[in-house]
Amino acid sequence: MKRFKSAGQAQRFLSVQDQAANLFRRPANTNAAAHRQSRVQAFKIWAEVTGVAAGL
Repeated sequence: MKRFKSAGQAQRFLSVQDQAANLFRRPANTNAAAHRQSRVQAFKIWAEVTGVAAGL
């Protein structure tokens, strides 16, 4: 809370940050191959949402 000017500003930031973090959060009990596949999918979705060219 120190760096935010108000509780509302902190809430706005955290609500957006939480949605983005959920995209990249690793599920429990996954093997390496499943983890790599989920990361690929997460980065594809992230590229679509942000408009970044995929394949960089």
